[in-house]
Amino acid sequence: MNGAEKRRLFIGGRWTEPDHGHYEVIDPATEEVVGLAPEASREQVYAAAAAAREAFATWSRTRPEERSRILDRAAGLMLRDLDGNAALARAESGATTATARGMQVAVGASRFRRYARGALEPVEEAVAPQINEAGPMGRAGVFGAIAVRQPVGVVTCITSYNNPWANPAGKVAPALAMGNTVVVKPAPQDPLSVYRMAEALEEAGVPPGVVNVVTGSGPGAGEAAVDSADVDMVSFTGSTAVGQRIAEVCGRSMKRQLMELGGKGAAVILDDADLDSAVAGIGTTFSFYSGQICTAPTRVLVQRGVHDALLGKLAAYAGHLKVGDPAARGTVVGPVISAAHRDRVESYVELGRKEGARVVTGGERPAGRERGFYVAPTLLADCTNDMRVVREEIFGPVVVVVPFDDEEEGIALANDSDYGLIDYVWSSDVARAFRVARRLRAGGVGVNTIGRNMEAPFGGFKRSGVGRDVGSYALHAYSELQSIVWPG
Repeated sequence: MNGAEKRRLFIGGRWTEPDHGHYEVIDPATEEVVGLAPEASREQVYAAAAAAREAFATWSRTRPEERSRILDRAAGLMLRDLDGNAALARAESGATTATARGMQVAVGASRFRRYARGALEPVEEAVAPQINEAGPMGRAGVFGAIAVRQPVGVVTCITSYNNPWANPAGKVAPALAMGNTVVVKPAPQDPLSVYRMAEALEEAGVPPGVVNVVTGSGPGAGEAAVDSADVDMVSFTGSTAVGQRIAEVCGRSMKRQLMELGGKGAAVILDDADLDSAVAGIGTTFSFYSGQICTAPTRVLVQRGVHDALLGKLAAYAGHLKVGDPAARGTVVGPVISAAHRDRVESYVELGRKEGARVVTGGERPAGRERGFYVAPTLLADCTNDMRVVREEIFGPVVVVVPFDDEEEGIALANDSDYGLIDYVWSSDVARAFRVARRLRAGGVGVNTIGRNMEAPFGGFKRSGVGRDVGSYALHAYSELQSIVWPG
């Protein structure tokens, strides 16, 4: 563990020794120790929430221009230390070097820059005047009104392991921009990057208590960060099962919620689709974060006329991907986050076999990977919509393929899911593709692309979540609407 990081909690602007010692953070590629993360006690988490509550009174009244300057300075500091930050992110998350630099640290910094601008967005919106006749509510008159977005208060941000920079930044930055204070509880598997983020914010001049970071290897720290009486809102990214438990606790005290939960993205491939484009999009399930992303097009619904051709192209695509050390040049598929998760993904592949699916490619551990938590890109064919591998989120480099006969059946299969985060449609007839897209019960639909517009609202239907963020929608998510009315 030579040179490994050893962290302290960040509470009320002070770096604090944890009550329960430290736990090891493991590199998924090498199984070596990356660093030691602090084990917070429940009392320390409550202290972090109390510090955020105390800081809220001042931070919420800080001029937007000052909040903007601090967020922008923090972004610059994150990029100043890009090499070190990316190396740590790669080591603790298993992302490839290119992904750690470009999609983790750089995106995290860009989100702070975006919400540095967001802090300056108007918070008042005029409401059309209303003419009231005399009555029990008072004299006749013309009543003006404005709707004002106010900060919610103290926000607990519980973040996912698949992107230890972009995901926390997407919560912390808009929350701070709106004048909230935060308690950040990172995923236990890769929390060290969030402490680097806190260092940048501290150096940028964020006042004590505005940002607090607490960690723990078990559920205790997260539970305390949710049930604290000082917390007004919980923003969570993770599994639907955990999200449901958090929502139950929030419901008891009417805490506001933003839930970004699981997905089982349907890719509807119509018979006039550009198959090479579709394969390039679907193939990101194999390569991007090794399939550990809720927006991945993991459930391929393909019209029978092009089924065999698409299957052959997908198999060839998967077979050419380099699986290996994420620090090595040319690696496309790195490890999954932990041994437990590797075992979970493998158990789903075995379940698929038992359910009658055919393993076209993958299905076994990659050759020569005795150390590290690797899963070979796996393609399952001959699937039906009632199989668990088709219905449940696997969160790994596994794609399932289900054939359909006509457009109506494809839409029905896509919507026959507990999830509804992001779906996809491929067709060379754009009008047809948009017609299908409008009928899909999902928070987002990509038409002939897996790309995203980062100002468009992001969130899910059904069990994929509650609320929307990204762009200005994130500023709305971390605010409450207040109406102010006056007689004209």
